[in-house]
Amino acid sequence: MPQPPNLDTARAELRRLFGFPDFRGRQADVIERVLAGQSTLAVMPTGAGKSLTYQLPATMLGGTCVVISPLIALMHDQLRAARANGIRAATLTSADADWRETLDAFRSGSLDLLYVAPERASQPSFRELLGSARLALFAVDEAHCVSEWGHDFRPDYRQLRPLMDAFADVPRLALTATADAHTRADILAQLGIPADGLVVAGFDRPNIRYAIRARDSLPRQLARLCDDHPGPGIVYAPTRRKVEQLAEQLAEATGRPVLPYHAGLPPETRAANQAAFVASEDMVIVATIAFGMGIDKPDVRFVAHAATPKSIEAYYQETGRAGRDGDPAVALMLWGAGDFAQARMRIAEVEPERQQGERQRLDSLAGLVETPGCRRAVLLRHFGESPPENCGNCDNCLDPPAMIDVTQLSRKVLSAAYRTGQSFGFGHLQKVLTGVEDERVRAKGHEQLSVFGIVSPEEAPLLQPVVRALQVRGLLAQTEHGGLRLAGDVREILSGTATVAITKPPARQRGRSRRNGAAPNPVGDPLFDALRELRRTLASEAGVPPYVVFHDAALRAMAADRPASLSEMSQIPGVGAKKLEAYGKAFLKAIADN
Repeated sequence: MPQPPNLDTARAELRRLFGFPDFRGRQADVIERVLAGQSTLAVMPTGAGKSLTYQLPATMLGGTCVVISPLIALMHDQLRAARANGIRAATLTSADADWRETLDAFRSGSLDLLYVAPERASQPSFRELLGSARLALFAVDEAHCVSEWGHDFRPDYRQLRPLMDAFADVPRLALTATADAHTRADILAQLGIPADGLVVAGFDRPNIRYAIRARDSLPRQLARLCDDHPGPGIVYAPTRRKVEQLAEQLAEATGRPVLPYHAGLPPETRAANQAAFVASEDMVIVATIAFGMGIDKPDVRFVAHAATPKSIEAYYQETGRAGRDGDPAVALMLWGAGDFAQARMRIAEVEPERQQGERQRLDSLAGLVETPGCRRAVLLRHFGESPPENCGNCDNCLDPPAMIDVTQLSRKVLSAAYRTGQSFGFGHLQKVLTGVEDERVRAKGHEQLSVFGIVSPEEAPLLQPVVRALQVRGLLAQTEHGGLRLAGDVREILSGTATVAITKPPARQRGRSRRNGAAPNPVGDPLFDALRELRRTLASEAGVPPYVVFHDAALRAMAADRPASLSEMSQIPGVGAKKLEAYGKAFLKAIADN
């Protein structure tokens, strides 16, 4: 029998198809297992090249690789990129009018890749179709969806095991960027992958700068972010109404193209907005988390959360949309105490057996928000890694915050909440504590309380950060009508046996800066600008996003190296044989003319 392809053969194919000189990270380990017919779970950070671990073997093995992917938009993004590299690929979805041609191509063995959704893959008719042709591999993308412990469980993923068991001799490759130890064990069990098939490439995304700040003026904070980072960006908002509002405000404040995306928009509008964003080099899209996995755009320069995400897993997944091309990117979370209060109220509404796990998720997220130390270290420790104490690329490492002991002020706040009846919001408590005697305070007799006016003018600016910290820690909770009540175990703080410290709030910035975070591309270099313009033209003619033609990194290398022949152009990372044939001469002419 012929020997299966080895890694040396795979490296040559990598150079030919994708234009890369060698594998990155743990790609080689995963591909070696796939080529040997071994089932594998690969946990690799977003941007580490997960799709290449099945796309490359699919061109080398006999038969078709069936890729199960959760969203049609994501499949179509991956389809465009695969075809641009000369891979024979197709999708079989409800949005495809050419399904008859796809079926014929699959049955004739003319496809390297066939993308389908889990809902289709679980149908008996699809199992019959797979029996009509040779299969090389099952690739399950976003595999955390198969686990009830994962942050984005999809019941249809549970139907994949019977399908794959029907073709027991076909290896399985499960892929995810987001899975803690418990979730990884569940994925292995649910998909029938042996424990020794686990390959963990790590979770670090060193090119992403993590920053977390309290919300003070959301539109202004987001507008500053847009000004500082001129490339494409995503803003996640918690509700459809907030999406619409922020999209309008940011468009007006920044002058940049800004579009909304949420499930309440007409399907054709939603699809058009997503397509416009994918094709753009400077658009900002404001979206609900429904936008999450449906994006395979490599050049997103920032991801902002206008409210806290559901969990650290969700945060990692959503911020992973930034900087997939490896260039510098920013992840900014803007949070408020009400985010945590509402999350704790939602936990009370879920099934009792899930509440403890949900509380643990929320406490972990609170730890990320509150830490005075390295944000990246908190993230990586959550996923079972042992990172250094300082990453040098998060807000706390770059500008270490000062800590303030606010134990006494916390006791005053808790006492005021208790003595006013645990039914008033922050504004009323602030007036009582600072001695503001208005009509409502007098009507309730609160000017007679021992806590009236006990907060000095020097302490007053810290009241809101302290209340936020107490809410994050679950020591103050919102009532049904928006008041604040004592929660958790506050006795140690009230008795003085426990302390409370917070990071010193930053000075409030006024106005907006312009592009303090340097763009990663040499915009203003005439040659680089000319190559970008040529890329836009070619992409428009081909009906694909610009990054499908070449990534920015390839354009930077062309501008720096100025290749003068197709042979020299072929040495640029990211220039494979298919792209060299399609675009090489046009880019060589642009280089020669500039």
